[in-house]
Amino acid sequence: MVIQKILLPYNFTPLDQKAVYFTIEAFSHLKAVEITIFKAYAPIPKIDASDAAGTGKLKESLVYLTDRLARRESELNDVKQKLVSKGFDESRIKTIYKPRQKDVASEILDLNMYNRFDVIILNRKPTRISRFFSGSISQKIIMSLKDTTVCVVS
Repeated sequence: MVIQKILLPYNFTPLDQKAVYFTIEAFSHLKAVEITIFKAYAPIPKIDASDAAGTGKLKESLVYLTDRLARRESELNDVKQKLVSKGFDESRIKTIYKPRQKDVASEILDLNMYNRFDVIILNRKPTRISRFFSGSISQKIIMSLKDTTVCVVS
């Protein structure tokens, strides 16, 4: 039995919810599916604010950001549980929640290079003029991949 490997990048937006529902509708009937839910977040800077005067607000902000990252990781596990509740095998769903070292598109492409996903499910925001010049994440991924199916949910 060949297992179909699916990458589901997730960024906690309503469009990401649409991508989850698409994944459920398109793949929940298949038993040989492995899903990786992926989030690369901006790392919290390492700042020594131990004894410096006036760093109270900075300490509060760092604590807030650390708590927010922990909540987001928990929310990513909630997405996993949603997939399990819709019939996916829990042992074949994993989450990757890691600090971003590059831009998001490069992080996704690197992950695909090491894991060779069969399908990558992306979402796309309606076009803005700034994306015309900089390019979107989905556009960068589509232009860089070969031998991988990319589903774009919008």
